[in-house]
Amino acid sequence: MNTIFLILKREYLTRVQKKSFIVMTILGPILIAAMYAGVIYLAVNGDDFNDEKKIAVLNNNTILTEPLESTKTLKFDYVTQNLDELKDTYEKEGYDYFLFIPDFTVDEPSGIKIYGENQASRSLITAVEKSIKGQLEDLKLIRQGIDKETLTSLKSRVDVETIVITDEGEQAGSSDAAMVVGLIAGVLIYMFIFLYGIQVMRGVIEEKTNRIVEVIISSVKPFQLMMGKILGIAAVGLTQFILWIVLAGVLTTVISTVFMGDVASNPDAMTNIQSMQGPTGMMPQPDQIENKQIAKVLEAISSVNFPLIIGCFLFYFLGGYLVYSALFAAVGSAVDSESETQQFLMPITIPLIFTFIVSQSVIITNPDGPLAFWLSMIPFCSPIAMMVRLPFGVPAWEIALSMVLLVGGFIFTVWVAAKIYRTGILLYGKKVNYKELGKWLFYKS
Repeated sequence: MNTIFLILKREYLTRVQKKSFIVMTILGPILIAAMYAGVIYLAVNGDDFNDEKKIAVLNNNTILTEPLESTKTLKFDYVTQNLDELKDTYEKEGYDYFLFIPDFTVDEPSGIKIYGENQASRSLITAVEKSIKGQLEDLKLIRQGIDKETLTSLKSRVDVETIVITDEGEQAGSSDAAMVVGLIAGVLIYMFIFLYGIQVMRGVIEEKTNRIVEVIISSVKPFQLMMGKILGIAAVGLTQFILWIVLAGVLTTVISTVFMGDVASNPDAMTNIQSMQGPTGMMPQPDQIENKQIAKVLEAISSVNFPLIIGCFLFYFLGGYLVYSALFAAVGSAVDSESETQQFLMPITIPLIFTFIVSQSVIITNPDGPLAFWLSMIPFCSPIAMMVRLPFGVPAWEIALSMVLLVGGFIFTVWVAAKIYRTGILLYGKKVNYKELGKWLFYKS
């Protein structure tokens, strides 16, 4: 045990004393926050970065009389040329595409085509389909004796609040906040298991290639060397995560203090938030809308059980890392260069990649479903699956069972990896295949 600790200490100190570790520890939370802020900003304001497309519209239809509505990125101009002539002249006249709307009946719309040198974008097709569909629906309403204004007046907007019933009582919930926190936690687990696992594999390959391992093995057992390297890099990861949590807490406190200071300096802020609906016929002011949106964001954030999320995140990161890093170490010991690792990495990383992809669609939309449950129990998948499910609320027995199975998975993978590592670490110049690896598992010590 003392030998493993000495190797762990060497691996830990070698990495945490590097300037790159210190720089990334400080910049990490900022870069991650900036990345997600950038994604959200682009999703909301993406049109500002797109070039305007000019589309000529040749409308030969007798029932579609309303023009297509132009947007920031799509400008529709109606022309009177014939179809064949327009095919030859639309580019010369400065149009990127032209839209041909033939004559058809309300019940059988067909023959609408978009012409252009390049494939039309999905946004252009959607805008055309939405506009024409709306006009056809209006015509059908008129045919039934119902005008558009009457139908609009009958529509109502319904906002549904989520309430979580706990032993302490009722608490406000937010499915949007749970979804965002779950996805971020899943992405971080996925990213850092690969990041630190690959470090283990590269370290093993480097020591093997430089023949340093021959000297080390003369003093320690292969299993001790492997475990010391795995645990040392795990300690590096935990150190970085803890520092990130502290830095994130400081940033959150500063931002919250600034916001609360703004609210305190504006006595009417909370009144404005509570009176957003106002008297009938009165529109809320822009500052009221902004205050209510900020209040909703803070309320959504406060609805997430962050102590549970952070605690489980550290456990599942460590457990997932230990499971996969043991296999990465085994792969590193079986090859002579990093270029030879691909044939072995793909099979062992498929469960992780599959869970990462599924988590963004199936698990996030149905966190209590059977697929989400079983993936959160399988040790090779549970670090991502369980972290995505946790913000939505998971029974304590499921969390406990998942953790026990993850620990069992780590013990099993370490046993398999140790069998491969002790043989492969001193093997040079031989192309290893799966059949050969299978034989190593049954070699006696």
